[in-house]
Amino acid sequence: MEADGRAQEHRDIAARVRMRRSVSSSSSLSSSSSSSLLLFLLPQLVLLLLLLTHVHAHDGPSHEDWLLFSDETGLEGDTDSYPTKEPTVYRPRFLPSLPVRASIHAIECDRRIVSSENGQAEGEFEAPEILNPEGHSRQCIYTFVAGQGEKVQLQFTRFTLRGTPPDGTTLGVTPMCSHEYLDIYTELKDPSTVDLLNTPFGGRYCGGISPRLRVSLYTTVVISFYTDLFNTTSDLFVGSYKFINDSKYMVGDLDPDTLCGYTINSDTKKNGQFMTLTYPGAYPKNISCYYKFVGRREQRIRLEFRDFDLFYGGPHCPFDQVKMFDGLRRISPLIGTYCGQQRNLVIFSTGSTLLLTFNTLERIADTQNRGFQGIFNFSESYVKLDFINVQDSEHIRGTECDQRILSKKESNGTVYSPNYPFPYLPNIVCRYFIYGLQDAQNLERVRLLFFDRFDIPAEPKGDKNCSDGYLRIYLKGQEMENAYDSPDFEVCGKTLPQTVVSAGPRLVMVFSSGKYQGGRFKAHYKFETEYKIPGTPSPDGKCIFTYYSSSRKEGIFNSPRHPANYPSNTTCEFTFQANPDEQVRLAFNQFELSSKKNNLTYGNHCQADWVEIYNVYRPIGSDVERERLNGRYCGLAAPGPIESEREAVGLRVVLRTDHENVYSGFEAKYQFKTKEMLFRDCGGNITDEEYGIIHSPHWPNKYDGPDPDREGGALSCTWFIHVRAYHKILLWLQSFSVEGNPEERGCPAAVVRVWPDLDKVPIELCGEGLSDDASIIISKSSLMRVAFLTADKAVGAKGFEGIWTEIQDSPKCEQFLCSKNNFCISKNLLCNGVPNCGVGDLSDEDNCVKDPVVNVLMLVGVGLGISSVLLIVVCIWCHRKHVKRREDGALPHHVHVCERGARFASVDSGDRSLSPVLGARQAHHLSRTSLRTETVV
Repeated sequence: MEADGRAQEHRDIAARVRMRRSVSSSSSLSSSSSSSLLLFLLPQLVLLLLLLTHVHAHDGPSHEDWLLFSDETGLEGDTDSYPTKEPTVYRPRFLPSLPVRASIHAIECDRRIVSSENGQAEGEFEAPEILNPEGHSRQCIYTFVAGQGEKVQLQFTRFTLRGTPPDGTTLGVTPMCSHEYLDIYTELKDPSTVDLLNTPFGGRYCGGISPRLRVSLYTTVVISFYTDLFNTTSDLFVGSYKFINDSKYMVGDLDPDTLCGYTINSDTKKNGQFMTLTYPGAYPKNISCYYKFVGRREQRIRLEFRDFDLFYGGPHCPFDQVKMFDGLRRISPLIGTYCGQQRNLVIFSTGSTLLLTFNTLERIADTQNRGFQGIFNFSESYVKLDFINVQDSEHIRGTECDQRILSKKESNGTVYSPNYPFPYLPNIVCRYFIYGLQDAQNLERVRLLFFDRFDIPAEPKGDKNCSDGYLRIYLKGQEMENAYDSPDFEVCGKTLPQTVVSAGPRLVMVFSSGKYQGGRFKAHYKFETEYKIPGTPSPDGKCIFTYYSSSRKEGIFNSPRHPANYPSNTTCEFTFQANPDEQVRLAFNQFELSSKKNNLTYGNHCQADWVEIYNVYRPIGSDVERERLNGRYCGLAAPGPIESEREAVGLRVVLRTDHENVYSGFEAKYQFKTKEMLFRDCGGNITDEEYGIIHSPHWPNKYDGPDPDREGGALSCTWFIHVRAYHKILLWLQSFSVEGNPEERGCPAAVVRVWPDLDKVPIELCGEGLSDDASIIISKSSLMRVAFLTADKAVGAKGFEGIWTEIQDSPKCEQFLCSKNNFCISKNLLCNGVPNCGVGDLSDEDNCVKDPVVNVLMLVGVGLGISSVLLIVVCIWCHRKHVKRREDGALPHHVHVCERGARFASVDSGDRSLSPVLGARQAHHLSRTSLRTETVV
């Protein structure tokens, strides 16, 4: 009552302050303003006098009480009382001793609703109707008080307060809920002293979003409505209240000196429900509750949450949380920590005790989560856990019979049906999580083999779909997405299921016994290293893969786990077995291995991780294999395309990694192709020559990409160069342009291989141009081999041209000694127009006497020119001679013909009528006659 009086005093003081301001301002008003003020105050004074008269006339508490405890008689005719008969409603009255001017702006809007024994247990409430033309601050307090053994439940059915709720949209513009709002308090301990300042705040609301359902923590709920707007109507908010029995919140025995510490004993209550103290209303802040479940020795406890709604602060639940322990103490094994919204949450104890704790924090954020509600049960019929092999498996805490099996590095074991070796019980579900290793170093898969006995009765009518009991097997990690309705296998009946292998490191079995009494089953599991390499590894599980031509003619193989990083300290072998009439071709598409020397990524310089490629030989009728190394590769230097030798039975690729850095490894394509001619596209067997020139196909034009119409597609050229004994071969690749880049990606599309020593590893070349040192290669003996190969992905380039020269292998040169490179070459090669001394040395072509070069075209041109000049001279001579004769007037008696077929002729002047107008026929006759009788000059 004292707190209520202080609240009234605060309101009176505020009224007096406003009155003083009104009086000070009125001193400057005109006489008409004073008259208006008196007219306004007069009705108020009359109302106050009537009120005082009513208070003195009523028998009741003293004037010091500001609340009038009225009965039914006192409430008759009171138009401000709440429109329900029960429970009793209380209204505030002004203190009679209060100065008149202090109550000018006070209004009668507080409500107090108290539960009574014979009254109604529920009702409705609504907003007060207030006329406030001056815009004064108005506050109305609604108090709901439940009886002993009761709680108050409050539900808003309409909420349309003016203002903007604090959702962040008006941040920095205007204060949220500043002119009209409603505050809620649900945690008042003593209804006789309503101390809102020291009561936990339940939230402030305005706008159109109403508060959620509320249930009092104790017996009282208070809502405070504030407004400074001009007027309010009753439809601003409408709600209902209900006084409910609080016995359902008393789960068990309340421990002394605790608000919500309960102990539930199976001897007292074997099953029932449990919930937060204010469920389904928003739960309080800053509380700590616990529920201890204690059963008999052979019992287990099952908790099923029907509703779970807590504030979600993150995956580790750092704020509001529920924790469950597999025992009675907080140091017992933790089953789990839960927050947010949980669905289908069911918890089993391992033994006969279980502890549930519920903690909330004191925070500013306004949350309205419901809490939780569930049912509990103590029972001896839950699955006994002795069927789980504790040496290899562990029971998953919180489940009825689920177990987890973790690999111990290629380990194995056996799993059993519940209650094994006895028949399992109906209506149980157990899950088996069998997980292999999966980390940077290890990756395993699971092989599951059923043996001994398998008996899961199907539907009596012979249903093949296992509609009753079943065993479902998941091989692709479906449990990670809770996709239990998509098994890879579902088996039942009495036939042993087939052996299954997981696609990754996870294999899960879900056993549902169904409604019929069943038999039993057991299965053997084995963890195998998973390389993620196409093909089948060796039976002992090592990283050894064999690819047979009889199984598949072409395919892809890769390093372990590619494109992920390969493991360290690993050795893998890939063997390709061809038929007798076939060869194996390999082409690498991707390649990235560790290398301690990034600029040296080929040959013996690879000392960290590397790939080696061998030709494999096996004599006919023998099982003993012999290998010949073709090359070692690391870093980014992808091997060039490679074919097995014609006499080899196949190829072998070996990957070795050390204990340090790991990379993505490689991916390559293999292809078995029919043996073709040795020198199919180019090349040859060169002997008895002192020098020669070799080049790529179509030189000096580009070599082509693969020919789709030809088997094998890509190009393959080989040259065998033989020289005399005690001589070597000097090869100078003077022009070189082959696809690839040795430093950045190697030679995956095309490669030139040179064997200076046929018993050693060849030299691989590609790229645009070669350095002087790389362009000169000298054989170790009198034999050298050169090969040029392209892959299917080659697009073509200019190619290469090389000059090979026989050089003398002797400290004393008896032939010609090149002045710069000091090679001893045959004297026959001097001045042959070919630089046989190698790069930068033209001494074999210096001081040479050049034989005149006969040009046929020039000779033909000169001959034609001379003939033309002679013909012109003869014609001119004949013409001049003819002119001279005409001038002398002496005509011969015969015809002179200058040349065969000449068009100029003369006749005897004795018959001038015939010349020069003789007909063509007569002239021809005379000419023939003259030719027969005269000698032609």
